[in-house]
Amino acid sequence: MYIAKCGQDGKFSEGELAPFGPIALNPSSGVLNYGQGLFEGLKAYRKPDGSILLFRPEENALRMQTGAERMCMPAPSVEQFVDAVKQTVLANKRWVPPTGKGSLYIRPLLMGSGAVLGLAPAPEYTFIIFASPVGNYFKEGLAPINLIVEDKFHRATPGGTGSVKTIGNYASVLMAQKIAKEKGYSDVLYLDVVHKKYLEEVSSCNIFVVKGNVISTPAVKGTILPGITRKSIIDVAVSKGFQVEERLVSVDELLDADEVFCTGTAVVVSPVGSITYQGKRVEYGHQGVGVVSQQLYTSLTSLQMGQTEDWMGWTMQLN
Repeated sequence: MYIAKCGQDGKFSEGELAPFGPIALNPSSGVLNYGQGLFEGLKAYRKPDGSILLFRPEENALRMQTGAERMCMPAPSVEQFVDAVKQTVLANKRWVPPTGKGSLYIRPLLMGSGAVLGLAPAPEYTFIIFASPVGNYFKEGLAPINLIVEDKFHRATPGGTGSVKTIGNYASVLMAQKIAKEKGYSDVLYLDVVHKKYLEEVSSCNIFVVKGNVISTPAVKGTILPGITRKSIIDVAVSKGFQVEERLVSVDELLDADEVFCTGTAVVVSPVGSITYQGKRVEYGHQGVGVVSQQLYTSLTSLQMGQTEDWMGWTMQLN
């Protein structure tokens, strides 16, 4: 794993690789007491020729900088972030699965590691990157997932931290997710906190609604994480002739859609087989994988894995 420290001067050390293992933290560190932490997630893929590809790591670096500003933390430069990701992947390259068998999930973590008993930004920060081989996020794989619309719990509020990848955003969705999974659903779809009728996102994925040739997704307006897979899928969809709209999307539109899918680093594209809202269940595509979901999944994953030419310039090859 990669480790770099940052003191009160706001400058990160050069960083070094160390064996993966436990880290020492002061009990009064900012991250443990006040949740002053951010994480990122990205993947490395093995090409058919054995070389390794990263997918848009600079986008994760920029998103971490945005989140760090919101959480009163310094952040590594884009150059340091990308270099640290490269170092970590190359040090773990034997763990990158063969083409089509999974990927190496990379987890950058930025946290207030310095001791701070009063409520204030920590005096020291630690930037860590570790990695793990992964298969499919949902046990269904590229098979339809079943979502329930949550109208009691909310993921984010206007003016809050819903648009940054801060650690506290994720612990707060566990209760609703646990209840949903106990009822047999794959995950939870959240609504906006003000009107309680506009779609926000799934616990850890963005949502897309297809009607005819139009693909709609909630606009990123402060309560929704600006997903990098989301951004990439929008560009791929436009290149394939779809009309993509980023706007308020209501539950009524969701229930009337031809097809629904989620996007995220972990899932890439996950088709939705059914939505349950206030006891009413709506199914899409006879529980099969939708045509649009399949088309976009194939286009993006073949690019990520180096099976087709990277016409977007999104991948970065490691030697």
